[in-house]
Amino acid sequence: MSLPDPMRQALPPATRARRDRRSFKRVDLRLTGRFLTPASDDRELLTSNVSCDGALILSPAPPDPGQQIVCYFDQLGRVVADVIRMTPGGFAVRFNTSALKRDKLADRLTWLVNKDPLGLAEDRSAPRYAATSQTVVTLSDGTPLQCRLTDISLAGAAFEAFGTPPFVGDRVHTGTFRAEVVRVAGRTFAVRYLRGAEADVG
Repeated sequence: MSLPDPMRQALPPATRARRDRRSFKRVDLRLTGRFLTPASDDRELLTSNVSCDGALILSPAPPDPGQQIVCYFDQLGRVVADVIRMTPGGFAVRFNTSALKRDKLADRLTWLVNKDPLGLAEDRSAPRYAATSQTVVTLSDGTPLQCRLTDISLAGAAFEAFGTPPFVGDRVHTGTFRAEVVRVAGRTFAVRYLRGAEADVG
């Protein structure tokens, strides 16, 4: 089924090139997460609206104007962003991403916007099976994280962390598999297995 795409305005290519900053429509979407400042301060965030090239973020502790920060959105993953202006109660950012990354963000945002109105299920490439065993997930810095495996499939797995879970977008090791964290909710998180050349990058 083809989904309605609210993320891109219907502009001719030449117009999009001239008006790149305005060529992606922002939608009201509340996404939780955290951001890191250049001083490595870890602060909470909540989006007021978002597009695939930027967002309006609410935060009680905003960064300084002009800073580059790293955002970890619970349902989008890791995005590097530039703080372009301050707003009452927050700040606006422009994402510093490649065209490929913007396309992926547009696809994910389109799904998030339409999942409730259209009753869409989470897209999974393989059936998952319930599991209850305890295991260790190795974080990107080599730190072992004690977890409970809650379900597993050929494509990935889900865990409940006994400590602080990793961020969305982090690369981890689960047993013999290299994996990427794709979803975090409280102490639970899900990963997808990386295969081939993708597992050798980052």
